Order: sequence, then C-alpha cells, then structure tokens
Amino acid sequence: MRQIDTYVDSVYENIGGNRKEIQELKAEMKSHLMEAVHELKAEGMHEQEAIDTAIERFGGEQEMRSIVGQLFKAQKSFAKWVLYLALAVLIFTVSGFGYVWSIEEENALENAEIATQVAYVLENKTSLTNEMQVKIDSLIEMTDQIASVEIYDVSSVENTNMVFDYVRDAKPDYRFEQKVWNPEWLQADFFPYGNGDGKQWYIQMETRHIGDWLSIILFSGMAIYITLFTIWATINAYHHRRLNIGWIVVFGLFNVLGYLVYYLVGKKRNRKLVV
Repeated sequence: MRQIDTYVDSVYENIGGNRKEIQELKAEMKSHLMEAVHELKAEGMHEQEAIDTAIERFGGEQEMRSIVGQLFKAQKSFAKWVLYLALAVLIFTVSGFGYVWSIEEENALENAEIATQVAYVLENKTSLTNEMQVKIDSLIEMTDQIASVEIYDVSSVENTNMVFDYVRDAKPDYRFEQKVWNPEWLQADFFPYGNGDGKQWYIQMETRHIGDWLSIILFSGMAIYITLFTIWATINAYHHRRLNIGWIVVFGLFNVLGYLVYYLVGKKRNRKLVV
C-alpha cells in the first residue's frame, strides 16, 4: 500500500537519530497501520476508505511528525543531560576529594613543623620556664587543628623503648589546650601526634583530622556517577536495539571501559553486516 508507505516516510522525514532505529520504528508504525486497514476492511470498508480512516485515526501527517520529532528530541536531550550530570558529579567528586586531601596533607606538614619548633624550644633545656611555655603556647595558637600539646620529661626513663609506656601512664609536666573548630557535620576525629629526642623531652599533640570526608566524598560521589553513567549507556544501548541485562551489568561494573567494549563490539558487528 503505497499511500501508507508515503505517510510513514513523511512522518519520519528530517528526523535525526540512529538510522537502524528509525527504520525499525517506521516498520512498526507501518505494521500497526496495515493491521488497522485489515480490520476496517473486515468491517466492510473499501480499501481506499480503510486506508484513509486508518491514517486519520493514527493522526495527521503534520501532527505525527511533530510528536515523533518531539519524542526523539526529548530522548536525546534526556540522555545528554544525564551524561552531563554524571560528568559534573565526577568532576565534583575528584575536586572535593583532592581539596580535602590537600587540607589533610597541609595539616600533617604543619603538625610536623610545629612539633619540630617545639622541640627546638626545648633543645638542651633541663626544665620548662615561663618564657618557654609562652613560646610553645604561641606556636600552638597559630594553628587551627592542634587541640592540645603535652610535654613530658622522660630523662628518668632508662630504656627509650619504654618512653611510650611512660607517657601513657604519667602526668605531663606541661599541658596547653585550645578550642578547635569542630562542628558535628565535619565528622572530625582527634589523634595523638608524638615527637621527642628520646633523652630529655617527649612532645605529644592532639590534632584534628577530617579523613572520614575522603571516604564520604569518594564512595558517595562515585556511586552517583556510576549510576548516572549506567543510565546514559543503557539509554544508548536501547536506542541501538542492543540492550540486554548483560550490557547493563558491564556498564555498571566497568563504566567507561565497559561502554568502550560495547562500542567496539557494535562497530565490528556493523562491519560484518556491511560485508
């Protein structure tokens, strides 16, 4: 029925998209129209009247062209924005992870520097003077992640291997503490940082760490990214009429690498069909 062929071709005229997908959709529309024509003829209509009625019921040419065009445009737009959102989440995750990592590294370097400076204040001294305490206090106050410093006189400890046991049970010869910014949402932990010459003094500081945010950012961000990328890849596979549970698993587990395998397999398949 040439009139139906012409109608279907006109509906999909100037519609961009995968050629194979469009051909399959055209064949499906033609099948529905042919079925409607046969039903109308069975009801007693002449062939031409049945064709005109089937086309009229299906929708006018301009109306159907508009609907099909909008549908293809919406599908492409949705897939595109899913991919953009996935990439944005990935960039945010990498940036956030790198930012927190840099803060932790900067704090670690500062902790080591402060401990070295405190040790320098104590160097070759057998007792703590008020002037030394003021210097040590000022060093700690320069930071925003050191909550406290404790100084122990370990000169009486004969075996240097026993210094840690001594510090664990002994009362510090000097202690200074300050309030460190630590809201609940920061999920911060405080850990001891020790340093000493092993002869006269042992310095122990309690420092704030926000390493938990590294795990939070990495795992939550990557989970969202992988989910969005899998959705995008699944939509593309559906448009190419190659979607199955296997490819969805591949996209979810191997991400970009999985989609690359999917693309290469599809390319190899198309070459065989051409040959």
